[in-house]
Amino acid sequence: MHTVADRKLFMLKPEEIVSNTYKSRKRFDEYELKRLADSISANGIIEPLIVRKTDDGKYELIAGERRLRAAKLAGLRRVPCILHITDDITAVVYSINENSQRCNLSFFEQALSIKKLTDDFGLSQSEVAIRLGIAQSTLCNKLRLLRLDESIRNRIDSANLTERHAMALLRLDESKRNEVLDKIISKNLSVYQAEELVENILYPFEKENTETDDNIPPVRKTAIGDIRLFSNSLSKLLTTMQNAGVDATSKKYETEKYIEYKVRIKKTPAQNSFEQLKIC
Repeated sequence: MHTVADRKLFMLKPEEIVSNTYKSRKRFDEYELKRLADSISANGIIEPLIVRKTDDGKYELIAGERRLRAAKLAGLRRVPCILHITDDITAVVYSINENSQRCNLSFFEQALSIKKLTDDFGLSQSEVAIRLGIAQSTLCNKLRLLRLDESIRNRIDSANLTERHAMALLRLDESKRNEVLDKIISKNLSVYQAEELVENILYPFEKENTETDDNIPPVRKTAIGDIRLFSNSLSKLLTTMQNAGVDATSKKYETEKYIEYKVRIKKTPAQNSFEQLKIC
């Protein structure tokens, strides 16, 4: 038996490896598995699977589910494995990180794996964030995704929509989410278009006029560099607030004399209205 970086490298029969109870990945693309199996048939497994030995003497998979499945399809008699000595929590953390770094996990699979760490092992969100090396605000936003019911999550996955599409839907009442998701999918809306659609549903107020004169000429768009710079800075500020879990939105209006930005920030649950900031 050889050692690599103090970890044992050896060969196991695929049937000797049992799946991890807390595995992160749930969905597997059959076509991609077949392609991987063809590559393994031609070149072998380049990167070993990660396993650990359980109390009953079995070898449990930590990372490499796709490689193991593809190896079985390719008919390999043995697969290379690296043995890790680790506990349940570390095994789950390792699985999440390994898959996330490869971009193999969907954002919903990441969220479900994080929830397992908090629910099944009693870790706090701050402890999980430290173990995964991510900001606690990022972790909270990922957990918020699980407020979408499973059917909507499956539709988002199937349509290959992004995490920001899902976050936009979260802002709506449950009764409206499927209808809006239908529009996003059928019209192939970008993230920006989806967020605009949600914004218009949430705040369908009419375009306001800051002038006192009723005979103001039609709106005239401007192309001033300083205004664009301000607009971009405001947009980045809003994105930062939203990523931190703050329910903040903005609207832009133009008249003959002014460009007006309205920023709405949802108050705490103890308060019952929206703050409104006008910048002219």
